[in-house]
Formats: sequence, C-alpha cells, structure tokens
Amino acid sequence: MIRVLGIDWGERRHGLAVSDPMGYSAQPAGVVHRRGKDAGLDEIADVLTEKDVTEIVVGLPFHMDGRPGDHHDDVLAFVALLEERFGLPVSTVDERMTTLQAERALREAGLTRKKRKARVDQVAAQLILQFWLDSRGEKGQPPTAERPIN
Repeated sequence: MIRVLGIDWGERRHGLAVSDPMGYSAQPAGVVHRRGKDAGLDEIADVLTEKDVTEIVVGLPFHMDGRPGDHHDDVLAFVALLEERFGLPVSTVDERMTTLQAERALREAGLTRKKRKARVDQVAAQLILQFWLDSRGEKGQPPTAERPIN
C-alpha cells in the first residue's frame, strides 16, 4: 500500500492532493496557507499523519523552454525542508502548465472566479500527483524534474 501526498508549492499557499491507498488516483486534499516565514509544515504534518502518507511529490516550476522557473530554487529549498522534517522520500516533477490546466478545468465546470481561486491550488496539486502516478505505472519509475512527464 502506497499513499502519496502531492504539493503545488505557492508563495501564499500550497495546494495539496493525496493518492488513494493503492496509488492509482489523486484527490484534492485542501490548501495550506503560509504565514510569514512559516512554510506550512505543521499543517502538512497533520495531513501526512491523518492520511498515512509514505511519499511526497512536489511540482517544480520550469519555463516552457525548459529553463528553471521563477521559484525553482524556493521549491528546492522547500523540498529540502520536507525531507529534513519528515524523513520521507520526496520527488519533484515538472509542473509546467498545471495551474493553467486546473484553471481551465474549473472554468469549464462553471465555477465562479471566487470559487476557482479557492480551489485552483489543490486541483493543480491533484494534476501534479496524477501525472506522477500515471507515469510511474507506465514506466515503472516515477517522473522527475530531470525526466519530466511530457
């Protein structure tokens, strides 16, 4: 049994998603709001415990041309914090276009702008995690920033 937490890192909040116990599908799991220098690790710890998570996947930003995205180093520092604090395997995955895909899906679902804003981060986390789960099943290994899902 594998339970994976997907995280869409953000400056103000992190979107969360969690896999089913068999590791086949990702479901939204809320957001963690950051306050000051707090990285939201206490709230993430609660989710890890509650859902019995064994692994973490974090979206890593890249520009469309493959260069590291604006917050690439911030996300890598966050990954190091997760590894140090929780001692779980943490993978990164290329997150290009996930927020745009999440916004499009929510718009197509007919949600108002306010409702889309409240859900976009966790839907982006769901997409990141689902891509990772799908790629893992197809190739036997999870995707990484060096071997993205494209």
